[in-house]
Amino acid sequence: MSFATIRLETNRLILTTPCSDDGDAMLGYYLRNRRNFEPWMPAREERFYTLAQMHARKASMQEKMLEKNSQHLLLRLAGCSTIIGECGFTNIIRGPFQACYLGFSICHEFEGKGLMHEALEGATAFVFNALNLHRIMANYLPENHRSHRLLDRLGFEKKGCARAYLNINGHWRDHMLTSLINCRCTDQRTQPSSTMNR
Repeated sequence: MSFATIRLETNRLILTTPCSDDGDAMLGYYLRNRRNFEPWMPAREERFYTLAQMHARKASMQEKMLEKNSQHLLLRLAGCSTIIGECGFTNIIRGPFQACYLGFSICHEFEGKGLMHEALEGATAFVFNALNLHRIMANYLPENHRSHRLLDRLGFEKKGCARAYLNINGHWRDHMLTSLINCRCTDQRTQPSSTMNR
């Protein structure tokens, strides 16, 4: 399996694609944040929190990146090996749509420090400029005020509310729908041929 290894640097962070050595670090990340993530995530079985499952998750990410269906990035503080967050641009659709969905999370002890804003500024720029996508869509629970403020600061526009949109922690929950458009290519009639042929 071979896919493009991405390394993005911001003022305080290093963003990299998951690699073969990241299984332990990923497991540590999810174990440390299990209780904090549960209200915002789909319900996960106990076996999710095992090293074997982390290797399977990492392999799935790598396979989808190889197929050019997604782009996953792990967040670390510069000079540190511990994962403090992640973001994923998934369900990439080419053709006339040229869009994807954004998901993200960060360790609870690093919330409120502007780190996810910093990471997503760099990551969305990469997705727009390197992957030539036109639209990034991101959805959040109405009571998730942190995500609301973050996406608003990044320029995501609210498109409406979808009732019973996703099953979160065992319950069908409403979600606010937002999207960010790549202004660089808004006036282009066609995308480069390399992005249209998969």
